[in-house]
Amino acid sequence: MRIIQIAVFLENKKGRLKEITDILASQSIDIRALSIAETKDFGVIRLIVNHPDRAYAVLKANELTVRKTEVLAVEVEDQPGGLNHVLGILEKNSVNIEYMYAFVEKASDKALLVMRFDDLDRAEKILSENKVSIVKADKIYKN
Repeated sequence: MRIIQIAVFLENKKGRLKEITDILASQSIDIRALSIAETKDFGVIRLIVNHPDRAYAVLKANELTVRKTEVLAVEVEDQPGGLNHVLGILEKNSVNIEYMYAFVEKASDKALLVMRFDDLDRAEKILSENKVSIVKADKIYKN
């Protein structure tokens, strides 16, 4: 139930994000979720796309520093306390979240979160045991 996240490392300069989106658009790769973490000089763009292997290859071919990482996409109730419920399960079981960011699903009343854990296997097991919905890759990648 894991999905592939593409991380692109690049200088924090005008036009660099547009360069990435130009490359992906030219290959008909759709961005499903995006997160940018930056410092003064460098940034990390984390992407969930509909064709992660193709995105990785085309970004690499354009001489960008790219990495693939497994993450989970988790559905939470889109209401007050929805995220808190999931975080409570993880805290109770001492599961550490390295980072997370929001994900937009057009045809759902649920909020989706992309989550990266220091122990992905354990996190996946605990979430499943507690009936937290982990979104399958084919749902994420569908057009």
